[in-house]
Amino acid sequence: MQIWFSILRRHAVVRAAALAIFLYGFAGAATSPYQSMLAIQDLGLSDSAYAWIALLASVANVTMAIVAGLLSDRMHSYRAPLIFVSAFGILGYGMIWAIPSPLTFVLATIGPLALFHATNSMLFGAVRAQTDRFEAEEARIVNALMRIMVSLSWVLMPGVVGIMMRGRDSMIAAWAIAAVVAAACMATILFGMKGADDTPPPPSRAALGDLRLLVGRGILARVLGVALISQVLHVNTAVLPLIVTGQAGGKPEDIGFLVGMVAVLEVGFMVYWAWAVRGHNLTRALLISSALYLVYLGGLAVASAPWHVYAASLIAGFSAAALISLPISYLLDLIRDRPGLSASLLAVNYFLGGALGAGVFGIGTALGGYGLTALLSGGLGVLGALLLMGLEHGKDHA
Repeated sequence: MQIWFSILRRHAVVRAAALAIFLYGFAGAATSPYQSMLAIQDLGLSDSAYAWIALLASVANVTMAIVAGLLSDRMHSYRAPLIFVSAFGILGYGMIWAIPSPLTFVLATIGPLALFHATNSMLFGAVRAQTDRFEAEEARIVNALMRIMVSLSWVLMPGVVGIMMRGRDSMIAAWAIAAVVAAACMATILFGMKGADDTPPPPSRAALGDLRLLVGRGILARVLGVALISQVLHVNTAVLPLIVTGQAGGKPEDIGFLVGMVAVLEVGFMVYWAWAVRGHNLTRALLISSALYLVYLGGLAVASAPWHVYAASLIAGFSAAALISLPISYLLDLIRDRPGLSASLLAVNYFLGGALGAGVFGIGTALGGYGLTALLSGGLGVLGALLLMGLEHGKDHA
């Protein structure tokens, strides 16, 4: 671990970006575990309406992230766009807290918060521009570190929010907490990332040429494979609180404890996966972890008591660590000479994963409820891992 601390000590931009993405994750950790509860149980949205909102938010997010990535590469500036998009977290979370209504929830989710979530991929882009000058091992560690910082923010926050909101009729105060944390994220970028643009500019290329990169080199097929894997995380976020407080007979604070417990496991296992895939087939690791996540979702689908979910979540911690961290390095390596554009692939994956997840949620709940939705999602995740293995096998034998 000494090299991890050495990198943070020597590189101020990486250090600030790690703190900023920790705070970004902190805001999400305060609200995401309770979002479907707030929308469906408190504000009265239907399952299908919530699915459509998730889809529209994903469309808005990917559009904004791609535009921001292109502009960052073209302007050779990462800090200014990051300050801009991170400011919208304050607005979006603040709107939902101040005026809790279905209309406000819809407008904030597909507007300001969709733009705020571009902060995630753009921070990876800014760091990628820095690590192009690093040794390969250091670059790999920095990518793992960034993802670990997001998971660390999920270790305590969901449980703390669950305890704070215990006995209350609504979880709406969590959105006020998220607005404050989003402000801290913006301040970190503003004051801590002043050297983020001190990197050699990428080679000049027409904007249309940049966009063509997204549909060339088999990139879209690979992004689709990753998205099929990633949608399991979106679906789990939606169905977990509904199953825990529904068929499993749990309480809202159980959701926070479960999410925090899984996050603790993820942090440790992310270090393991970063070590395990060195010189090995990354797609095989994704297949193994996707299959294990299907086992977890199967356990969630049949849970009839809170302890069933806690037991299944032990598997989730190990497998989710790979499903969260490994696709990041895989996607960032698809367009190596365009840090902003390659990072926007994370948003494209988030969009496709969110869109697929919204579709699975809508279809699964219409056909057989939250349990069937979880199983359908897990099966598609394994299918995505098999698709990636086929694509990489074909490339190796081309």
